[in-house]
Amino acid sequence: MPYLIDGHNLIPRIGGLRLENPDDELRLIRLLQAFASTRRQKIEVYFDRAMTGKAGAQTFGQVTAHFVVRGSTADAAIAAHLKKLGKAASGWTVVSSDREVQAAARQSGARFLPSEDFARQLLDSQRRPEQEEKPHPSAAEVDEMLQLFKKKSGKNRTEL
Repeated sequence: MPYLIDGHNLIPRIGGLRLENPDDELRLIRLLQAFASTRRQKIEVYFDRAMTGKAGAQTFGQVTAHFVVRGSTADAAIAAHLKKLGKAASGWTVVSSDREVQAAARQSGARFLPSEDFARQLLDSQRRPEQEEKPHPSAAEVDEMLQLFKKKSGKNRTEL
């Protein structure tokens, strides 16, 4: 299920990211890229208060970042996107803890997920590869493998 994300609502929910740091929009986009590729999901993230000349959409793999022109808001842009989707909005998940954005999601039939919950999913997806370990073989499995290797090494010597 693709995601519509209120970027500035999500940034403060992720440890190490701050709204005051303009580079953190790009850092969030990078996190979203990794999440999108592991989940094979499309993500549209909206940021308001774009700098002059920087408004518009940019694509980063499966993530499209929308930088909303000053004078408008990401909330309004998300609501407009949902309206444009029409009935197809029911196939999307909106990520925001903003009540107005959640109301727009509810009204359009889209699912919504609070930013705090999505931030946990996002960070868990970053940790998971590091935490996955191969299971250790049991003593019986080790003995079985040793026996197999002994048999193979014995055959090779007699064939030479």
